[in-house]
Amino acid sequence: MSLAVVHSRALAGLEAPHVTVEVHLGNGLPSFTIVGLPDTEVKESRERVRAALVNCNFQFPARRITVNLAPAELPKESGRFDLPIALGILAASRQVPAESLQRYEFAGELSLSGELRPVRGALAMTLRAARDGRAFVLPSESAREAALVDGASVHPASSLLAVCAHLSGGTPLASQPPCAPAPAEEHLDLADVKGQAHAKRALEVAAAGGHSLLMVGPPGTGKSMLAARLPGVLPPMTEAEALDSAAVRSLATGGFRLTEWRTRPFRAPHHSASSAALVGGGGDPRPGEISLAHRGVLFLDELPEFDRRVLEVLREPLESGRVTISRAARQVDFPARFQLVAAMNPCPCGYLGHYSGKCSCTPDQVARYRGKISGPLLDRIDIQIEVPAVPQEDLMRHSTGESSAAVRARVERARSVQQARQGKSNSELGARELDKHCRIDLPAQALLKTAIGRLNLSARAYHRVLRLARTVADIAGADAVGTAHVAEAVQYRRLDRAG
Repeated sequence: MSLAVVHSRALAGLEAPHVTVEVHLGNGLPSFTIVGLPDTEVKESRERVRAALVNCNFQFPARRITVNLAPAELPKESGRFDLPIALGILAASRQVPAESLQRYEFAGELSLSGELRPVRGALAMTLRAARDGRAFVLPSESAREAALVDGASVHPASSLLAVCAHLSGGTPLASQPPCAPAPAEEHLDLADVKGQAHAKRALEVAAAGGHSLLMVGPPGTGKSMLAARLPGVLPPMTEAEALDSAAVRSLATGGFRLTEWRTRPFRAPHHSASSAALVGGGGDPRPGEISLAHRGVLFLDELPEFDRRVLEVLREPLESGRVTISRAARQVDFPARFQLVAAMNPCPCGYLGHYSGKCSCTPDQVARYRGKISGPLLDRIDIQIEVPAVPQEDLMRHSTGESSAAVRARVERARSVQQARQGKSNSELGARELDKHCRIDLPAQALLKTAIGRLNLSARAYHRVLRLARTVADIAGADAVGTAHVAEAVQYRRLDRAG
């Protein structure tokens, strides 16, 4: 009777807790049992591990084998446990030295021939392994992603035989060198958008302060073009932001691609998306669109076409920057610090306010259409602007607008001021921080008091106007928030005036 303990990883948000693989060889009829809440993929590892050991010329113990995946209350999923289970059996049967396993973490799916296949979530698992000071052995195809973690000791392996040779003192596994950063992705240029000077200014303010943005206008006015160009005017990601974003994306079904390193995500789900697709979910919870857009942009086109219950799930993440997925068996906390950009038509036919005058919608139809978006959600959107139809002469004129590079330079200066002053973007300021960093003079106070009375601004909307005014002042390089800054901030509450 013998016992081997091998550490592996399970995924729960960005915290990948230890899963200990205990292998017990007992007397009795030969059997192979896996306990510890394994799902179907993990249960099927019995056949993959058995075939891999035999095909690699190891002896498969003709004894009663019990594999315990601890802790028992944490559901186990995917084939990443194949390699730890195989190594546990080899250590328990004394075919590899058990003491050599304690210095490493292991993860990898086995083919029937013993080759190692890539696993999902390598970056998230490596983040935790590096914090614990343990080396990580995983498939070669996952090693480059894992090597993005600064200070991590990553050993890529192509097969079970290569891992066993390393553990037995034979041919050592090489260390994966740090991954060279991919070249910067070319973004769409803001200069391509003709006209819409007001909307471009609002986009710059949104980028400079990390504010959410809603654009209302007829079809074909450039709303989607403007939204797609927001990542190009955002400042470059820091190392910490890039790691956070990449770790979340590595947990998704599609995984993380190295070409996306330090590229701000731009997610644009279809309006038929469910609430689980948007915020995450499933029996084994996975991140949704708002978490996959972490440190990037979430674009919701045709906003009223989304199910109202789906949109309501955005309210809390917009405030907190996190989303908690609760199930009966477990609870997972995902980051969701995204920048919301939404677009919608002004009415059901889309042409209300168009210079052609072809809108035929009644006031009741317009009210019902806009009523699909709740007041509490609108209250949480910082900037609400109209994007009118572009006059024909502007369409025919050669584009001479500012480039994304010029706007991004101003945005970076404003963000650097915010980081030096408060260590965060203006959109993340709390109520007490607003009192400290967004003090306004008496004329500006009078203007803001008038705006509150006429627009019936809520306390939340009032705070958002202050944040916007602080951002406008930062772009202008002003230390104090003045009347002009407050006036510009108030005009961005377009739907408050409409109400």
